[in-house]
Amino acid sequence: MTDDPATILLVEDDDATRTFLADNLTADGYDLLVADSVRDATRLLETKYPDLALIDVGLPDGSGLDLVRRVREADGLATRVDPFTPLLVLSGRAGDVDRLRGFERGADDYVPKPFSYPELRARVAALLRRAQGRRRHGALRVGPLEIDSAAREVRLDGARVELSQKEFALLSTLAAEPARVFTKEELLRTVWGYRSMGTTRTLDSHACRLRAKMNTAGRRWIVNVWGVGYRLLDGELV
Repeated sequence: MTDDPATILLVEDDDATRTFLADNLTADGYDLLVADSVRDATRLLETKYPDLALIDVGLPDGSGLDLVRRVREADGLATRVDPFTPLLVLSGRAGDVDRLRGFERGADDYVPKPFSYPELRARVAALLRRAQGRRRHGALRVGPLEIDSAAREVRLDGARVELSQKEFALLSTLAAEPARVFTKEELLRTVWGYRSMGTTRTLDSHACRLRAKMNTAGRRWIVNVWGVGYRLLDGELV
């Protein structure tokens, strides 16, 4: 582990499982936040900005999958929850339909109970590696681009970039995986909550305005991949 360990939010109402995971994850060098309900987990997500959350499905005041959905639907305005927090779901249900529901709600990974701790630890480490560009408090850095979702602020080469709510959400989504091409269907579902693409030009209109604000000094930040969707970077940063 590094001198700046990742913070993990453990949301589990079973005392034995919660103690086992908290003890082992702490022994492996992680900082732990612990909650046993959707309400407490939401409060910690809004105030402590964990680097990753482990969420049990069966909680006393609601479903862990509903908590996953709330995180993914957060806009950074009505709530201070970071919608890009990596989420790993723990569940006693291991069927294909149950896994599919977890991923549809927005889970990054799904681990059935009973689980192997070494495998769980490896999956946690993998999710944290994928999110390593995120800084604490819900902020992201991609080269000279900084995105602070808690403050809802974007800076490029140190200068603030003024964005609308949806422009900010679109940029944050693309910045979560800067070199990956996001399909239009993904972006419409993630940013606008659309279930189907239809004939809307909403995405293209917002991407055009965002491109005009971001593509400066010869660098293309918002790239249209013809017939597929958008990505953040035109090539790698040097």
